[in-house]
Amino acid sequence: MIRKNPSGDIPVVHESAFVDPTAILCGKVVVEANVFIGPYAVIRADEVDDNGEMESIVIGEGSNIQDGVVIHCKAGGGVTIGRSSSIAHRSIVHGPCVVGSNVFIGFNSVLFNCEVGDGSVVRHNSVVEGCHVPPGFYIPSTTNIHSDEELARIQPVTGDATSFSESVAEANRTLVRGYNRIRNEF
Repeated sequence: MIRKNPSGDIPVVHESAFVDPTAILCGKVVVEANVFIGPYAVIRADEVDDNGEMESIVIGEGSNIQDGVVIHCKAGGGVTIGRSSSIAHRSIVHGPCVVGSNVFIGFNSVLFNCEVGDGSVVRHNSVVEGCHVPPGFYIPSTTNIHSDEELARIQPVTGDATSFSESVAEANRTLVRGYNRIRNEF
């Protein structure tokens, strides 16, 4: 469902993207080419700052927002998801937040007020808040990161983790093509 926010902003979705009919996109949202947005995802840009302004939520080309993901912005802050990134099932990305390109965010993870660099992996049930994850980092499952100092204990991404992320992104690009092909059949 595509909805206008109280400020009058309406989502802009590239024609090649697939948005599941059960997903909700509200407000100042930009969905680029070949993006997959799965069932029951909620992407909502509707809160303004003290000046009545808000930044956009931008989902980069070839990225996938999987089932039950929530993306929202606090007090006008924006969210940017880079190209070919995967936000896995039931994760929360709460702005202000920047997720780079070729990033994998695992099931049930929470990102808030942070930056996650290109090529990083945040595994399942992790929390990343108030810090800057450099490019190429691997954050293990169930890890909680709340400062830049805590990042010093995190190991760089391994080749296996990177190839896993790439395979998830490719699988979802295949889903975009498949669902767009049968779009009018259901």
